[in-house]
Amino acid sequence: MITTQILAAIFVFGIVVTIHELGHFIAAKSLGMKVEEFAIGFGSKVFSYRKGETLYSVRAIPLGGFNKIAGMDPEEELDERAYLNQPLWSRAIVIVAGSAMNLILPVLIFFCIYANIGIDQPIDDKPIVGEAIVGQSAEEAGLLRNDLILMIDGKSVATWSEMIQRFQECPSDEAVTLLIERNGNREELSVTPKYDPQSKRNLIGISARTHLVKVGVLDAVGLAVKQSVYLVKAIAGGLYEMLTGNTAVELSGPIGVARVAGDIASSDGIIGLLRFVAFLSINLGLVNLLPIPALDGGHLLVLLVESIRGKQLNPKQAVRIQMVGVALLLSLFVLVTAQDVFRIFN
Repeated sequence: MITTQILAAIFVFGIVVTIHELGHFIAAKSLGMKVEEFAIGFGSKVFSYRKGETLYSVRAIPLGGFNKIAGMDPEEELDERAYLNQPLWSRAIVIVAGSAMNLILPVLIFFCIYANIGIDQPIDDKPIVGEAIVGQSAEEAGLLRNDLILMIDGKSVATWSEMIQRFQECPSDEAVTLLIERNGNREELSVTPKYDPQSKRNLIGISARTHLVKVGVLDAVGLAVKQSVYLVKAIAGGLYEMLTGNTAVELSGPIGVARVAGDIASSDGIIGLLRFVAFLSINLGLVNLLPIPALDGGHLLVLLVESIRGKQLNPKQAVRIQMVGVALLLSLFVLVTAQDVFRIFN
């Protein structure tokens, strides 16, 4: 299991971070900036080769990557191709390109899945459990696949749509009684609907029974875009709710992500893992645009200040701002890693 988690983490982080850095790389090269190195991974070099002015390398720790764009450090010698000597709009494009690639990647992933495998569609509208999501109310209550839900708090339900409506009428965070049919026998279970601020409805954590339906290439494109846009809205909404204090802050670091990736790889295979990559890619793209020093959004904020002032920040000021951001991110990293370890041992 640990081996699966390690390999899944390498796969997930490797793709998501490398795609992000590839966005910066393509934008910088296209705009005539000098990229001294494009690396996959961190640490000591395992393999490298030089093409033109750029060194391409693979490094020992395969959990990301980086670009070394000439002239991003105000203290180094700057020539006409240096990042800091480029117009504001050019620098902004390079900064945004990383997150843009993270938002494009899910479209490509979902297109490949839909075009080659198809799309899950409900088998029928019966209130039969297709899957009880691990860690959610339904799974904790003991609901299993193929359970038929007959009643919710004494009110009968005949369709999946009617069942959803019944749960919306129930108070959040209060247990309700389900009458179910399992293998020809009837029994009662107690489940607690939880209000989800992203979907703005009560959820217990079940999905309907589905089967794969083949779709054409054009339909696959449309569905991929639609699914990606839905996830962007959902994740952005969740971030907004956390930042405004309307919902509890739930964060995971590398250990937590590795654990989830390993679980998904074990239960859902490569397709499930690719879906998780798409989800994580959107997360990385959006979080990186937050106006926090050391993140891409922090760099954009500096560019905005420079455009208002009409001149660049003092190099020492710029370095201090970035150091504050690095300190904040390191503190956050330690916090979420400690939380991940605590969750594992509990």
